[in-house]
Amino acid sequence: MNSYFKDKVVIVTGGTDGIGKALVDELLQSGAKVATCGRDHDKLYRLQSSYPSSPLHTMVADVSSENDCRRFIETTLKIFGGIDILINNAGVSMRALLKDSTTEVTRKVMDINFFGAVYCTKYALNSIIESKGTIVGVSSIAGYRGLPGRNAYSASKFALQGWLEAIKTELLHDGVHVMWVCPGFTNSNIRVAALDKDGQSHGETSMDESKMMSAEECSSHILRAIQKKKRTLVLTFTGKQTVFLNKFFPKLADKLTYRFFFKNGKLIK
Repeated sequence: MNSYFKDKVVIVTGGTDGIGKALVDELLQSGAKVATCGRDHDKLYRLQSSYPSSPLHTMVADVSSENDCRRFIETTLKIFGGIDILINNAGVSMRALLKDSTTEVTRKVMDINFFGAVYCTKYALNSIIESKGTIVGVSSIAGYRGLPGRNAYSASKFALQGWLEAIKTELLHDGVHVMWVCPGFTNSNIRVAALDKDGQSHGETSMDESKMMSAEECSSHILRAIQKKKRTLVLTFTGKQTVFLNKFFPKLADKLTYRFFFKNGKLIK
């Protein structure tokens, strides 16, 4: 058990699948008081049923709705009395070329990935300042390197990282730790739930999820980084390699990225 998180109040948005679910599981096992939200009532019910006697607060909420975020934060404060750590994990991806997709896809991705983090952080901020706590954004390698066919997703993660860096500086003398983590390719539901050109879920992925880092391993890395108060966390060799190449050899990164995401001139879905 990680004693660092014992009795701390931790919010994890999007805690019913993938990395979010792994974070909720590990935090509860470490003695934390956890609040999480999601859009699927049945998944939240199953999660709550798995921890009948644990300090777990769940609520159906869509992070793209400011009112949902406000109510989620307010109920967490009412139940637990304060917030020590906020992990903005909820997110959605997309797979479509700009020329094929509607602008609504971009809006939907930004509303969830960027504004969802803004809303939750804004309403939790006073309590986090009071507790000298931590704000985390689960970003992506796409926040360092724009990925073809994931243009809206990349935009949302670039925006998230820039925003987090700005508020990190704003809170420099308030004792609040702000960090962003980039999991790289992790075995999760995000590619299956990715939006297509019309804003509908793909429902499948062409990638071999079994070869990717597990959500549980990713969760452990994230929680250790929070404890060590790291500024950023980039996971997987491919992720670190991509960030390095894009920074120092951008033209080569363009070619390698194209080769990875396109086969015979067509986008890999």
